[in-house]
Amino acid sequence: MSNAIKVGIAGAGSIAFGTAALLCENGHDPMLWSPSGEGTKELAGGAQLKAVGTLEVTCAPRIAEDAATLARDNDVLIIALPGYGHKTVLDALAPHIRNGQQVIISSHMSLGAVYLAGLLEARGLAVPITAWGTTAITGRRQSGAEVRVNTVRKLIDLCTVPEEMSGEALELCKSLFGDRFQPRDGLLAISLSNLNPQNHMGIALGNMTRMERGETWSQGQNVTPNVGRLLEELDKERLAIAEALGLQVRTIFEHFHLSFHVPVASISEMNQEMHEQGNGGTGPATADSRYVTEDVPYGLALTVALGDLTGRPAELHRAGIRIFSAMYGRDFIAENELLNALDLDSTTLDALRQAARTGLLQERVAEAMP
Repeated sequence: MSNAIKVGIAGAGSIAFGTAALLCENGHDPMLWSPSGEGTKELAGGAQLKAVGTLEVTCAPRIAEDAATLARDNDVLIIALPGYGHKTVLDALAPHIRNGQQVIISSHMSLGAVYLAGLLEARGLAVPITAWGTTAITGRRQSGAEVRVNTVRKLIDLCTVPEEMSGEALELCKSLFGDRFQPRDGLLAISLSNLNPQNHMGIALGNMTRMERGETWSQGQNVTPNVGRLLEELDKERLAIAEALGLQVRTIFEHFHLSFHVPVASISEMNQEMHEQGNGGTGPATADSRYVTEDVPYGLALTVALGDLTGRPAELHRAGIRIFSAMYGRDFIAENELLNALDLDSTTLDALRQAARTGLLQERVAEAMP
């Protein structure tokens, strides 16, 4: 363990548990922090973290009582919880982050790296903040101390702000998780590389009654031809926005091929193959699922905003937000605390392009200049 890196993970759900297990498997020393305190009760009481499925690991991660402890006792911080918890956690961690630390957001949503960079810039700090386009693992927490890992991704898109710190950040990610990272051209590319919001939208719309009734259902099997075609059309909107920005991002076909190791075919056929291999996953058994409560406000909303800024309106994404808002009796656009804090509506595309590389919106850059 002489080369073990101390890594603090903010979160205690399936992704946080699976990430901690993967770090243990790779010889590193993770610490988990549950912002509510509930997620790590069993582990704090002496239970060991157990990963089953694709990853078979049993380990004893350290447990943090608060954000200050997580920041103080680790060299790297990973944000690994749903997007609706990001602003609260970033606000809690920012006063304690120090020079020499690195921050990884797994996965990045709604320009959270820009929000955090602004908080740190106000303290006179600039540390590498690395945004992942997706998570290192997929899985589902089974109990207070067990997680089922469905897959360990072969390829993860990433970028770092400020961009001049990208080299050291990439080397750190490789040291922690292996050679599975594809650098992308700034935060806008990463934002448009996260396919979960669009995919989860189509899956949830096509299977909402299963979710509401709490059924046990195969997600891959229920990406039927009609649902698959919807996912493909949503992907065309995302790719059109990326093209307008001059960005290279993976297609939905590449995403399923690289994440779930199935041959390229139609999206429905690829999901049926995943189901046949036992790798199709289980769909949400509640309407109170991050597929909606996280991905609609924190994923789809940014795609719609970027579509409007680039003149490539994402009408299917916009319609999805309106449909889910009607279903849930909520205003999902208004729930995005990060975009609201950044006041993206008053930001120009040029300012956003600059922030995607520096981490700072133009207004903050101007304030920092003498």
